[in-house]
Formats: sequence, C-alpha cells, structure tokens
Amino acid sequence: MTSVPFDDRDGVIWLDGAFVPWRDARLHVLSHGLHYGGGVFEGIRVYDGRPFKSAEHFRRFHASARELNFAVPHSVTGLDAALEETVRRQGIADGYVRPVAWRGSEQIAVSGAGTSVHVAIAAWEWPHVFSGDAHSRGITLHTSRWRRPSPDTAPVRAKAASLYTIGTLARDEAEAAGCDDALLLDHRGHLAEATGANLFLVAGGSLHTPIADTFLDGITRQTVLALARDLGITVHERRIRPGELRDADEVFLTGTAYEVQPVRAVDGHAYEVGDVTAMLSKAYTELTRSAGAR
Repeated sequence: MTSVPFDDRDGVIWLDGAFVPWRDARLHVLSHGLHYGGGVFEGIRVYDGRPFKSAEHFRRFHASARELNFAVPHSVTGLDAALEETVRRQGIADGYVRPVAWRGSEQIAVSGAGTSVHVAIAAWEWPHVFSGDAHSRGITLHTSRWRRPSPDTAPVRAKAASLYTIGTLARDEAEAAGCDDALLLDHRGHLAEATGANLFLVAGGSLHTPIADTFLDGITRQTVLALARDLGITVHERRIRPGELRDADEVFLTGTAYEVQPVRAVDGHAYEVGDVTAMLSKAYTELTRSAGAR
C-alpha cells in the first residue's frame, strides 16, 4: 500500500453533506468522538467502479450508531448517493470507501448527550490488503493475549471505533512477533476472529466458523456463508476451541478489506490453500465482479 499519509492527498472528501478538498477535511481536537470513542465507521469495497453491497453497509452504519446511542443524520439512500458521487469524483476503479460518523465538540464530558453528529465519506484506490505471496499463499497469524469482550461489557454488535483499540494492540503485538495479523479468542477462551476479519476453518470438507456473538457478524462473512451453502458445502456455526486449529485442513479470513484471505500458518502450524478456500475465493471474486454486483 502507498506510504503517502492519509491527511496529505489530492482529491475530495464528502463531509457533512458537501465535498471539500481532501486536506481540508478536519475535525476539532476537542471533538467528543476523539476523546471518548463516540464514533462508528464502515468499509466498502469498489470493484470496477461499482460499490459492493453499499446499502447493507450503510444500514449497519445506522445500526452501529444506534448501539452507541446517537443517530446518523443522513438516510441510507442519501449516503449511498454521496458514496457514488465520491467514487466518481475520485475516479476509483478498484478501491476502498471509508464512511465515518462521530460526535462533535459541543461539550467535553463523558456524557455525549447534546453533541452534534458529523459524517464523512472518503475513497481511495486499494486493490488488495496483502500483495504477492501473502495474498495468494496466505498470511501468518499470532494468537493474541487480548480477547474479544463479553456482549454485556461492550457494544459488540457495532462497528465502533472504540472496539478497534483491541485490534490495534493485538495487531501491533503480532507484527512485532513477525506475523501478518493477530488471532483473538473471545472472553470464554473460544476462537473469535482476527483484528478486523472473520475466521473460517475447513475440516473434512466442511466449513466451520465461530458464532458471531462477541464480534461483528461481517457482511463478507454472511456472503461467504451463503456462497458455501449454494456450492453444497456443509456449514457449521459453533463454538470452536483453539486446539481445533491443529485438526483443520485449511484456514482463511473474510472481510471487506481482506475479501477471502488464505492463512498459511497460525502460531507456526502450517496450512495449505485447499480446495474449499480456493472455491470460495473464486466464487466471491465472480460475485463481486459481476455486472449486477451492488
């Protein structure tokens, strides 16, 4: 990925209903969302100039805000139109879109009542998260000491900025250990997900994935589960113990940014990119690249 800082690029960003020059899309240092984590976001892929499942993402965007007790001041239809225009103005062919909403600067106190809500949409070219060998042969994971919280201690159904602190700490830890990403357990000690992608295991030709009750039930996850069922692959959504990784034939991750990303090793235990991973990756690519994909 390019090393150009994200605050020093050309182009425009949609901010609170209007397009502004990229470098002028700012928020105040005393914004409530910055100090107290009152922000939600989405990630939307663009394929051949077409956003994929953008309306589903914006519906989740609204739902995430409700989980954090605020409302996004733009409709799903309005946000979808703003995204389309952002992609057009930026000339994005294969890229990524980041909608974000946060509480404003009317007050700095733990309570967020009475704060305004700001929304921005930015888009940039980004073909793949991982390139070369990592993209095709798979990435390496390191099991983190950090865990996904219980649903009664955090808004786990929301794509909330505050929850990604755990992912940042785990990812930094994994990269320091020489791995590409981290694998997180949930508060009970079962397998959960990576720092920003859902986890799948293949064993005996069947697909196994953790129940999404302590982490985000990703839109890509849901799409891949539907594709698997259409292809006649048996699917099991269940509690999975960490020790079961040793019995898996294949491991892969899914996410808007990651798409279907093979894993070649977890804590040094190696895997091959097998038939099920390859089949689902091909099916997902065909779906996202099809003329009717939205």
